[in-house]
Amino acid sequence: MRIITISLAAVAAACIAAPASAEVVERGEDGFVLAFETTTPAEAEAILAAVGRPAAWWSDAHTYSGSAANITVDLRPGGCWCEALPGGGVKHGEAVLVWPERGLVRFDAPFGPLQDLGADAVLTMSWAEAEGGEGRRLRWSFRVRGAGAGAMTDPVHMVMDEQFRRFAAHLAGG
Repeated sequence: MRIITISLAAVAAACIAAPASAEVVERGEDGFVLAFETTTPAEAEAILAAVGRPAAWWSDAHTYSGSAANITVDLRPGGCWCEALPGGGVKHGEAVLVWPERGLVRFDAPFGPLQDLGADAVLTMSWAEAEGGEGRRLRWSFRVRGAGAGAMTDPVHMVMDEQFRRFAAHLAGG
């Protein structure tokens, strides 16, 4: 029994350590496109459920309140990606497409300083069976457009890369 436990632990560690790609696909003065991709052992239903529970994987450091526990996501069109604040709150994004059958969720989501710029930002999360049927291929695309938004490319890339990696680790049980 001990050998099986060690083997399962090794498989879990390998899944957590699965290489993720994160790149700036497009960059300009008035916008950028970021792409993130990895493989996860999670089932499609678990991925969708995790999208709806960002408190389990979003970084406290990238919240207004200092706690990801204050973030909720309503996974239906028009649903709010919101954060409770003392006496108020902030709408980080809005679900514009929720299509579990296709492994696809899309948010109108000008996170953080992008709101102050008045930028348009779209976060698309997708997942499909990986080649060979081993797990799911998880992808995020973050497209941002707005006057001067290009100056935010690197800091936004850094923050979104961290959130993507945290999400993937959460799905892998890490």
